[in-house]
Formats: sequence, C-alpha cells, structure tokens
Amino acid sequence: MPPAKKRARTYDPAKTRAAVLAQLGNVREAVRGLGPEQLALATRLGEWTVRDLIAHIGMAVTAVHRALGLPAPLRQDATVVRWPFATTANASAIDAFTRGLAAEHPDLDAYLTDVDASLRTLLAEHPGSRLLETNAGALPLDDYLVTRAVELVVHTDDLNAAVPGLDVPFDRQALATTTRLLADALAVKAPGGSTEVRVPPYAVVQCVEGPRHTRGTPPNVVETDPLTWIRLATGRVSWPDAVAQAKVSASGERADIGPVLPLMS
Repeated sequence: MPPAKKRARTYDPAKTRAAVLAQLGNVREAVRGLGPEQLALATRLGEWTVRDLIAHIGMAVTAVHRALGLPAPLRQDATVVRWPFATTANASAIDAFTRGLAAEHPDLDAYLTDVDASLRTLLAEHPGSRLLETNAGALPLDDYLVTRAVELVVHTDDLNAAVPGLDVPFDRQALATTTRLLADALAVKAPGGSTEVRVPPYAVVQCVEGPRHTRGTPPNVVETDPLTWIRLATGRVSWPDAVAQAKVSASGERADIGPVLPLMS
C-alpha cells in the first residue's frame, strides 16, 4: 500500500492576521527612530537603501489592498505552499514600483501608519474566504496573509542586517508562520522521505528522494534555527557558509540540501 498523502498544513486565520499586524507594528516603531543617514544606508538587496527597503515593506502589505481592488477570481487555482516559487517574477517592475514609493513618501512613518490603518479596515470588511488574484495564482485572503507574514519577517531581518543596533523584534507567530511555510516549500521542491529537516521549535519536514525513514533516529538530519533557515531559504546566506559557520548541523550522506536552495529570493 502506498504511503498516505500528507495533509497540507493549515494556518489559524485569526493568529495570522494578528501576526501580520504585530510585525508591521514592530517595523513602524523602528522606522520612527531612523534618521537621514540611517535611511541612506545600503542593504543586502542590490542597490536598495534602507529607505527603499521600508517602502517595499509597505508595498508588500498593500499588495492586499491592490488585490482586493480587483474582481474576485472564479475559483482557487493555487496553494499557499507554492507561493515562494513565484516570488522572483517581475523583479524589475517591483524594483521600479519600490523606488517610486520611496520617492513619493518622504515621511515613512506616516506612510506605514496609513498602510496599517487601511489594512485593518480592509480586513474588517472582507471575509478570509474572499479569493484574490496573486502572483502565485488565485488564493483566499486568509492564505495570502500567510505570505504577507513571510514578507514582513524576511524584510525585518533585512532591516536589522542593514542598520547596526536596530534590532526590530520578530513577532513569535509571524516567525513561526514564515519558518513553517518555507520548510513545507522545501518538501515540495525536494519531495521524499530520506532526510529530516528540523527547525526547532517551529517545523520538522521530510524531504529528498531516497530510502524513507520510518522509525528510530533518521540517518540524514539537518537542523538549524529559524532565522538561519529563513536566510538559507531566501538566499541571504549560502549553504556552504552556514555550514562553515556552524549555523547548520547536517549529518548523513543525503543531508546536503544546498543544491535545492534558495527557495525564494
């Protein structure tokens, strides 16, 4: 008998909404204290400055606004776990849009305050089942908000890397959601059961073709912390560097998952 198909992970809609709003609030609070010199700092995202990055964070959130402004698709044709693979499309258009937003909104605190207020209004007006046309296909609003939590966490980490001492906190639920979605995406990209990837305390997935592990200690194990996993999955750090810096432990002949990373960038 073939193994039972694994049930797709689900996310609690109320917790996801709270996580998105909390992480956006964390970013807003940090942005308030940044001066012109800090806003002009370079980031690890190509030519973007910190100002551009903050504008992009607002843009990532208002993707909800733009999608709700369009007619609802007739049917869902995508799953949230495949969203990470669609994030590299239209990179040049995203870059141009981001730079335009940064130029149009010199007061970034006011901009993010408006984004927060309008998002709360929209979430109060629309049910989570409302379908949206997204870059990954048609998804319910509740599922699309999972991807907004990912965007906020990933770019919060980018902000912290760019501004010494900023230390924007991570909402625990947002961090957990991001870790889990990217771990599940790994299992989709490298299906199998020979390797166990552990990201305590949030996620454990089986992946990579080969002999399936069923009991006892897995022969191939990868373990890392949530932020290192997120950086690996998004290309912020390379697999060889993470292993060399002891940010990842990998044991077993099938434990090298570097060839399937990053999952999004």
